Order: sequence, then structure tokens, then C-alpha cells
Amino acid sequence: MSEVGRRSFLAGAGAAAVGVAATGTLGGTAVARESEAGVSLPATTVRPGDSRYVDMVRGTNPRWIGTPEAVHVVSSTAQVVAAVQEAVTAGKQIGVRSGGHCYEDFVYSGKQVVLDLSELDGIGYDPAVNAISVGAGANLFQVYEALYRVWGVIIPGGSCGTVGAGGHITGGGYGLSSRQFGLTVDYLYGVEVVVVDASGRARAVIATREADDPNRDLWWAHTGGGGGNFGVVTRFLLKSRTATGTDPATFLPKPPSEIFISSVALDWKDITEADFTRVVDNFGKWHELNSAPGSPYAGLFGLLKLNKRTVDPVTKAVGGQVALLTQADATAPNARKLLDDYLAAVFDGVQARRTAMTARSGDHPALPQFAEPQRLPWLNGTYALSGGGWEFRADYKSAYLRKGHTAEQIAATYRALATTEYNNPNALVQIDSYGCQINAVGSADTAVPQRDSVLKLQYQVYWKDPAEEAQHLHWFRTFYSSVYASTGGVPVPNAVTDGCYVNYPDIDLSDPTFNKSGVPWSTLYYKGNYARLRQVKAKYDPRNVFRHRQSVES
Repeated sequence: MSEVGRRSFLAGAGAAAVGVAATGTLGGTAVARESEAGVSLPATTVRPGDSRYVDMVRGTNPRWIGTPEAVHVVSSTAQVVAAVQEAVTAGKQIGVRSGGHCYEDFVYSGKQVVLDLSELDGIGYDPAVNAISVGAGANLFQVYEALYRVWGVIIPGGSCGTVGAGGHITGGGYGLSSRQFGLTVDYLYGVEVVVVDASGRARAVIATREADDPNRDLWWAHTGGGGGNFGVVTRFLLKSRTATGTDPATFLPKPPSEIFISSVALDWKDITEADFTRVVDNFGKWHELNSAPGSPYAGLFGLLKLNKRTVDPVTKAVGGQVALLTQADATAPNARKLLDDYLAAVFDGVQARRTAMTARSGDHPALPQFAEPQRLPWLNGTYALSGGGWEFRADYKSAYLRKGHTAEQIAATYRALATTEYNNPNALVQIDSYGCQINAVGSADTAVPQRDSVLKLQYQVYWKDPAEEAQHLHWFRTFYSSVYASTGGVPVPNAVTDGCYVNYPDIDLSDPTFNKSGVPWSTLYYKGNYARLRQVKAKYDPRNVFRHRQSVES
């Protein structure tokens, strides 16, 4: 065995400890990690009063600060089984943290015990199941680096490197390579999960997609059913459906050796409503035409960032930009022409002058160096588009689009972003490319039902002063509701919209004050797959041990 950075690189199944009967206590160091090349990390419990506590009861969003009785830092399946058993026996409610990026307060709110999986980050090949094994606590950049540097393969995950695999994959994570390769769950061969049976006994099981696997429905539930619903995932087993043999270098897709990165923008001081409407409409129509599986544009992924217009209260200068970030496969036939044609189509008929992106936009840094497309190695380019931060309070909402925006939706978006009554530069809606290989999978084949959308939207607002929360949320909720006013304030599945993304959880979807559609939050996330998810919940979590305010109902 060898070490890859701070991760334990597994050489075999022995480190997984599947089905172990864990004993010992979590309060001390009695439960130790299985030996990995002589490396052993003890289970650690952090309680109030410990200097580490304040760092371990919050995630990326400082709105959500927990007060659990204990945070168990676990680094093996055996330790997870022991921690879950201890909490269940004591009647404590359990929260689970992987990377700390949950957008709502589902991890800490009301939880007496939190399991911190950050040290459960082993990555390697497991010959017992002939698949690549990834610990649920590994973050995305750990996963990308290990898979790419060792085997030259990737999973098509997100661009924020500190997101944990645990939540990202279970929710059907996507990213800049997804149009080319699909969703992360399209490569999920199996999961190792600690579940609790009706008698209250915690145990670890492996569930795979094999047709004769008695736990196959538990595997299916983790292909988009979201985190915190069925048990504690300790590791993911990755392998494409077409993989054969025993060479991990053939199990997952290989990214292009080089990619183009492009970053162009329009300054709000130059943008008319006609320009804004044209850009958004062009972007939507382009994706309607170029998002089928097998499209020559499958290797191109765009992020149209509609940032809030601002006005300086003293100088009256107009600030803000509408920015378009693009990653494209530079090795595809006619790659540069495809990129140039796409940029021309998006900005066709727009009078405002194109310029460089000059300010941070949401979770992404400013990238003025890419005003002229640059050709970069894949890993270097992936780092260039990475984002994420821990300093802002925030709220988020989402939508899938089967077609480009309607005229009414574009007009509502323009009014919200152009208004001078709300002057926050850290507010935007990001419209992401979708479709192509994502849509080559059936809506019931995985728990992710949105398999014919061409765009995915993330609404974002950020602020620092806790006293300003009400004003930011008021604008944000009004904005979102106005865009989907014709369907009760939310993107109800229909010919244009197709619900919401479970990895961008939004508690307002459960509130009839904001969701006036009569369509429940569960339908917005899961559509027709929800009934099956409830059956899995009843089978594997009959005591409803794993729950939060929008967990799958038993």
C-alpha cells in the first residue's frame, strides 16, 4: 500500500471492514481504524469546551451553526457502525457531515450527535468487488487528483473542490464534464452503507447494481436520492456499466488531455433590457438545439452568470456583469471552431461590448485572463474554474429547464437583477449547461428523474452581516417566485421547467407561503421516483433514524 497525500490509498477490501461487528466506545480511543500500511487513526469525539468544537459544528454557510452534544470524527466503517449504534442505543438524533456544503441546516439542526466523515477518505482499488473505492469523506479534488494521476480517469463531478463526495454523489452530482460523460451516479457500481434495522441494530452492508443483489434497491436509492435519508454511506464503489476486466484504468471515463477555458462578460453599464433578453434567450435556444446525446457539443459546458446590477451610492456608477464561463474539449474535431461558433451564437444580436470578467461571481473567481480562450491541460484547467468559500452567509434555489426561458421568465429575471432598490453585488442566478450524455439515461434508471433537461439553474445570494438576513431573503424569495409565477412560484414539472435539484436543497419548497403550486417538495426533487424511494426508506431505515426537514418520508 502507498500513501497519496493525506489519503489512505486502499490496496484491497480488507480496509473496508464490511459487516464488522464494531465494539468499544467513541468517547475515547477504543475503536481504531483498520490497519492500512500500519497507519491507524483512533476514533475521536469532540464535545463543547474543546478548542476544536467551534470548527466542527459549522459548514461553508455560517448561517448554520450547530450545538451537538458530540462530534465523532470517524475514519473507518467499524467506527461508523460503533458511533451509530451508540447514538441509537442512547436515543440520540444523528447528523452526518461529509464536506460541509449542505445549503440548508439539515446536518446540525436538532442533532445531538454528528458524524464527521472527513477522515474517511480512502481512495483505491477493491479487488473483492472489482471496483474503485472512494471514501465518503474524500472531497472532490482529492478524488479527481487520485483517479487522474494514478489511472488517468475521472468522475464527472462539480468544480468546487472542497465539496465532499458523500453528499455530492448521493444527490446525483454533476459538473463541467457531465454533458460529455453523464452524472456521477451513472458510474456508481455500489455503496457501502451503515443502516439500522427495526431492532435498532447498526450494521454495514454493500449494495450494488447487480441484478441479483438483494440490496440492489438500496444502491438505486443512492443514485440521486440525496444524503441523510437511508443510512451513513462510508464509501462509494465506482465502475461504468460497460467496464470489463480488472484494470481500474478502464473503469471510468478519461478526460480530454486539454481543454479550452473561455471567460467573457458584458458590463451592466452597457446592457439594455434588449441585450439581456437576447443573451438569455440565445443561450437557451442554443442548448435546445445542441443537447442531445451524441451532439458534437457534448464536450462543451457553459455557465451563464447573471449577476446583480449595482449602483454606487456616491458616484452613481453602475457595476456588475453578465458573464459567460465556458469549458470545452480542446481535443474534439474542429474544437476551436465549435467554441467560436457557440460564443457567436450566444452573443448574436447583442449590442453591448464584450469585455473581460473583472469581479468574483458567486462561487467562482474572476477570470479576466481567459477573455481570449486559452488551451490548458485538463487538471490545470479544472483548478482554474474551481471556486467555493466559507466567509459568506448564503441562500440558494434551483430549477431544471427542458427548454430555454420563456419571455415572461426572462423579463422577471431582468427586473429582479436590474432593480436599484436592492443593491447587493453578491447576488446572481447561474444558468448551467445540461443534457447530452446526461440525457442518455432513463428517468427511472437512477433516482435522478430529470433526464431530458437542457439547462440547470442555481439562484444564489450572499451577505456577511447577520442583521441583514431578512432583507436579502425577501428580495431573493420575491425574485424566485416572480420567475415561476405562472406555476405557483416554483418550477413545477411541465413542458418548460422540470423541478428542483436535491443537492441544492431549499426548505421554502415545503412552505405554502412560498410554494403555492400545490406540488409537494418531494415531487419537485424526485418526481415519479419518490414512491420507490419511500419503499427503500421503509425497508432500510424503518425507525427513521436518519432524518432531516426534507428527508425521504417513511
